[in-house]
Amino acid sequence: MANPSFEDDAAAQAQFDRDRASVAGSLLPKLKRVLKHVPFAEDLLAAYYAALDRRTPFHVRATLLGALAYFVLPFDLIPDMIVGLGYTDDAAVLYAALRLVAGAINDRHREAARAWLDDAGAN
Repeated sequence: MANPSFEDDAAAQAQFDRDRASVAGSLLPKLKRVLKHVPFAEDLLAAYYAALDRRTPFHVRATLLGALAYFVLPFDLIPDMIVGLGYTDDAAVLYAALRLVAGAINDRHREAARAWLDDAGAN
């Protein structure tokens, strides 16, 4: 018996589509606003580019989009406005996701992240 694909699961696909829409419209503008407070920006962007890459397996893309959606949500465990602590929960969620799917984020994704940061004046 074949294993079912995540892409065959309508609920997983619907959640993926919601997360992709949320992240696509919010991540880059938010990151530009808070760039100096986010020491994990390159990892965040590499995850973003991997999640958008159709060559990345669906389950990896879904995991990354979930973590990225947490970053862009206005409400989270530790409010982002708290200096020194605000992004620790976001970093922890992203770190956990990256540990799960680290092999799927490749040099192409990291190069795109560095290019975005260069254009934003962060490097």
